Amino acid sequence: MMYKYKSIEICAGAGGQAIGLEQAGFGHCALVELEHLACQTLRYNRPNWNVIEKDVRYFSAKEYVGIDLFAGGVPCPPFSIAGKQLGRDDERDLFPEALRLVKECSPKAVMLENVKGILSKKFETYRKYIISELEKEGYKCSWELINASDYGVSQLRPRAILIALKKQYFEFFSWPLKKTQPVATVGELLFEELEAAGWNASRWRQHASGIAPTLVGGSKRHGGADLGPTRARKAWAELGVNGNGLADCPPPPGFDSMPKLTLKMVALVQGFPSSWKFAGRKTPAYRQIGNAFPPPVAKAIGESIFEAFELYEREKNQRKGIEEKAA
Repeated sequence: MMYKYKSIEICAGAGGQAIGLEQAGFGHCALVELEHLACQTLRYNRPNWNVIEKDVRYFSAKEYVGIDLFAGGVPCPPFSIAGKQLGRDDERDLFPEALRLVKECSPKAVMLENVKGILSKKFETYRKYIISELEKEGYKCSWELINASDYGVSQLRPRAILIALKKQYFEFFSWPLKKTQPVATVGELLFEELEAAGWNASRWRQHASGIAPTLVGGSKRHGGADLGPTRARKAWAELGVNGNGLADCPPPPGFDSMPKLTLKMVALVQGFPSSWKFAGRKTPAYRQIGNAFPPPVAKAIGESIFEAFELYEREKNQRKGIEEKAA
């Protein structure tokens, strides 16, 4: 497929943001990711993508000067309320690298995602620093708190999104409108998968009548393939789901307890296409899913950036036509 607009992405993970941006109409010139299994996931599902397995600190964007979109989901632990919230003092903070790369390739637009903690008062000074650095490069910026459930994802998953566009494009950008149709409940979303091995999930479907709590991917240092901390597992239990681990397959006929979710089910909760496969064993595969940016959210924001480019081009062509007639 030929794409009118192109992008590069850092910290690409298992491809959640990349899928959404592809659906929004962006062709990927490069996807930079350090984790080997995540790179395997990307290569397996999209053999045509240019996956660069490298620490972003050693990546240069100079060959992509003038790219349409620079995107990424830089690591969340420096700003997560579950961590120490060290911000720019955390060695895992990659906002400085993102800023370096933006300066190297001077994209038309920038899209960076992080946890909502970065929008807290504690990091106000740091946010202002990030914006000031982008403004020096000719961008206008906007932070927004986005809930994934507003864009068709069956979990709340609040995320902080930073959008920056060159000034001539920014006036045409608007944040995507929330979807008006109700989001699928966990029961509606996972009913067919839970019945796939013969279990009658009808009663469970009625009980699981809400959306999911935010999935937590965890890190290599902490946690396994469970659905989050105690509070999250309690919320899952209220939906009739055992969040203490993941199952290898759906429940069998006659199953009479709370079901555990499979990797495929968790991926559906995160908004991944049902065909998307994840490399690695259960725990590392779950981390890829839990740490991902939901594709439907990336698609919605990507479409707004795409539309800003189109509106700018339309107005520019109209002005050109008027000037030619006047001449």
